[in-house]
Amino acid sequence: MDLIFAHLVTTNRDAFLSKVRDISGKLGVDPNWLMAVMYKESRLNPKAVNPTGGATGLIQFMPRTAESLGTTTAALLNMSNLEQLDYVHAFYRPYRGRMNSYVAMYQATFFPISLGKPDDWVFQSAQHSAQLIAQQNPIINRNENGVITVASFALYALKGFPADIVEILKKK
Repeated sequence: MDLIFAHLVTTNRDAFLSKVRDISGKLGVDPNWLMAVMYKESRLNPKAVNPTGGATGLIQFMPRTAESLGTTTAALLNMSNLEQLDYVHAFYRPYRGRMNSYVAMYQATFFPISLGKPDDWVFQSAQHSAQLIAQQNPIINRNENGVITVASFALYALKGFPADIVEILKKK
């Protein structure tokens, strides 16, 4: 079976898709979930950079996250899509067994402490207020109520995909 968004991989396609399948197997997730997260974050472009926060690469590694994985966003930017997948795998490894859906995998990417929380849980932490997170992510906070909940994040995670892709992503 072809993976969703495989046509967007312009370099190392066969090796990249094989590695996505391998990593997904090790993580216990559907490889389409990983493809969808990378599509949503970077359109599968390993050179993608968010000018606001410096997020870089396939899953938009934040500078501190890159450092915690033993690299930098500058180094990630210079890596191939295949090389970045090693860091993608390293990032998700601690969440193995907790990513039981595409939305949960995307939560691990965006705000890991939200994993397993109820739908009304508000994205916030000791370092980041709920209002700041919502303000910095207006595309997720569409109802402009000043906070992002697990439920509103789930809506965002599936938004913009055609119905056939949504059906694939909803499978467990």
